[in-house]
Amino acid sequence: MIADSPLVLAATRQPVPHTPVWFMRQAGRSLPEYRELREGTAMLEACRTPDLVTEITLQPVRRHKVDAAIFFSDIVVPLAAVGVDLDIVPGTGPVVAQPIRTRTDLDRLPALTPDAIPDITESVQRLVAELGSTPLIGFAGAPFTLASYLVEGGPSKTHEHTKALMHGDPQLWNDLCERLAQISGAFLRVQVEAGASAVQLFDSWVGALSRADYTAYVQKHSATALAAVADLGVPRIHFGVGTGELLALMGEAGAEVVGVDYRLSLTDAVARLGDSYAVQGNLDPALLGAPWDVLEKRVRAIVDEGRAAPGHIFNLGHGVPPNADPDVLTRIVEVVHEHSAR
Repeated sequence: MIADSPLVLAATRQPVPHTPVWFMRQAGRSLPEYRELREGTAMLEACRTPDLVTEITLQPVRRHKVDAAIFFSDIVVPLAAVGVDLDIVPGTGPVVAQPIRTRTDLDRLPALTPDAIPDITESVQRLVAELGSTPLIGFAGAPFTLASYLVEGGPSKTHEHTKALMHGDPQLWNDLCERLAQISGAFLRVQVEAGASAVQLFDSWVGALSRADYTAYVQKHSATALAAVADLGVPRIHFGVGTGELLALMGEAGAEVVGVDYRLSLTDAVARLGDSYAVQGNLDPALLGAPWDVLEKRVRAIVDEGRAAPGHIFNLGHGVPPNADPDVLTRIVEVVHEHSAR
C-alpha cells in the first residue's frame, strides 16, 4: 500500500521503518541512460511524450532504489500548455519570447484545464502502474518563481523587473499571481487525480524576498496553489532555495512537509518549524564530489539531525548536479537506509 510507504509515512509524521530518501533532479542529466534516451529530443517535447516521461522517471528508481519517483517534467510545462511562447534553452533555462509586464500581457495567460494536458494524465497513470508500491511525487512551480520567469523573460540573479512590478503595481502583480496559482494548482491536481501519492511545490527563487514581501505578495498565492489538492488527501511538500527565514511562512501556506536547502541545518530548521511539519533535506549537492568518507559522515549526521523532526525525508538541499557520479547517489541511499533502520 502506498499509504504505508516510508515516504508517505514520514510526510504525514508517522513512524517509519527507515528514513525515506529521494533526490531532486534524480531523473536527468547525471544518468548516462537518461542522456542516451534524450539525445535529439528537446526538453519540452520530452516532457510531453508519455513514453519518454515514463522511462525517464523510472530510471533512478531502478538504479538507486530510492523511496519515491519524482515526475519528470519542468515547471514551465503548464505555461507552455496554456500557450506561452517559451523554450528551455540548454545551459540557460526557460526563456520567454515576450515577457509579461503590462495588464494587456495578462491576456496571453489563460487558465489551465485538464484537457490541455492529457499527456500528463497518461504519463502519471502509466507510472503509477509501473511503480507498484513506490510512490510517485507530482510537482509544479510556485506562482512567484513562475512569475519571475515570465516577467524577467528568463532566469535572473537579481529579479529586478519582478520586484519592480511587485512593488510598483501590486494589483497587476496579484492578478498575475492569481492566474499562475490556478495554473500551478490545476497542474498538481491533474497529477494527483491520475495517481500521484504526494506533490512538491517548487518556489526555487523565492529566497530572494524578505519575510515582509513574502507575506504581502507571495504567501497567499502559494496557498491557493497548494489548496488545489487539499481535498485529495496527499501530503504536500513546499521547497525553496535560500528560504531559511521563510520556512514557517512556507509551511503555513499549506504544506505537510517543508523542504530545507543546504544553507540551514535541519536542527535549526526544526527549531523554527516546531512539531507541525515534517522536514525534507538537506545534503549540499556540492559534497557529492567530496571523498566518500567525508560524504558518508555528513549523510549520517543529517540522518541523525532529522531524528528530532516529527518526520524526515532525506534529500539534497537542491538538485543533483549534472556531473554527479550516479554510483555515489546509490551509495547514499544505502547508507541512509542502513543508518536509519528502526
